[in-house]
Amino acid sequence: MPPELKRCTWPGVDPLYLRYHDREWGVPLHDDRRLFEFLVLEGAQAGLSWITILRKRSAYRKAFHDFDYRRVARYGERDVKRLLGDAGIVRNELKIRSAIRNARAYLDVRGEFGTFDRYMWNFIDGKPVVNRWRATKQIPPRTALSDRISKDLKQRGFNFVGSTIVYSHMQATGMVNDHLVSCFRHGEVHG
Repeated sequence: MPPELKRCTWPGVDPLYLRYHDREWGVPLHDDRRLFEFLVLEGAQAGLSWITILRKRSAYRKAFHDFDYRRVARYGERDVKRLLGDAGIVRNELKIRSAIRNARAYLDVRGEFGTFDRYMWNFIDGKPVVNRWRATKQIPPRTALSDRISKDLKQRGFNFVGSTIVYSHMQATGMVNDHLVSCFRHGEVHG
């Protein structure tokens, strides 16, 4: 990653964080498996730093069968026990059970809307919200839109989908462009 580029300040200098910022964060994502991955990872991140989860991402991919939501939806108690014993992921039983529950709700949403992608992006009419923040402190942790999506997800049986988690999911998957206007990625993901 070229360090001389002007970036958002939050990734600091960690190479993994910089790579995530420069290649993924804020890029519109329309792949249901990857959307499920971010849903699980954002839920796992609750109360932790995002860099902690990024460092565990490959272990999560292995533990959750590359985020095959159909397979995760079939997980039972043996899988819960296996995951609780996996030192590569966050071994929080509530978060593990949430990932399984959310996979089942995910299938229901896909049954109704065809794809989870269609369900989520319908909230913004298929077009990313492009913000024009000049400072990191301006970026909200949640919005009225993330409140609405969170409420709808909960009504559909999802959990670990509070408004802040949903907003982080929206940022990560490009539903919202929250790169600072001074960041080289703002124009790239917007354009």
